[in-house]
Amino acid sequence: MRLGSMSALDKQENDVWASTFRDARFSSITNTEPRTTCENTAAPEPLATPAPLLANGKDGARIVISFIIGTDGQVHSPLILRSSDDARDSTVLSAVRSWKFRPATCNGVPAESDGTVEFSRR
Repeated sequence: MRLGSMSALDKQENDVWASTFRDARFSSITNTEPRTTCENTAAPEPLATPAPLLANGKDGARIVISFIIGTDGQVHSPLILRSSDDARDSTVLSAVRSWKFRPATCNGVPAESDGTVEFSRR
């Protein structure tokens, strides 16, 4: 296709995209109150945190994972901070994703919290 000439389908697609972006609207932020401070907090409690089954590997290997414990007690957004190798990383991530917690609380209300765990072979 030459520059400047459009097929009917290209023109229709261009019109759809143009109208989608042109009609986009954004509402203003309505909740501008400061966050409540936690006077009474409780850390998350592990309910089911099985260790990953790792095959024998080199001594001194470390895998460090950071994650969020949601208000539902599930692990969200696990992230490898320190890697050992792809096979072990995958096994550890699968195990951590299956973990269950009693969520942390802020003034008696479930709250998200961060967690970090290290697996190492010594």
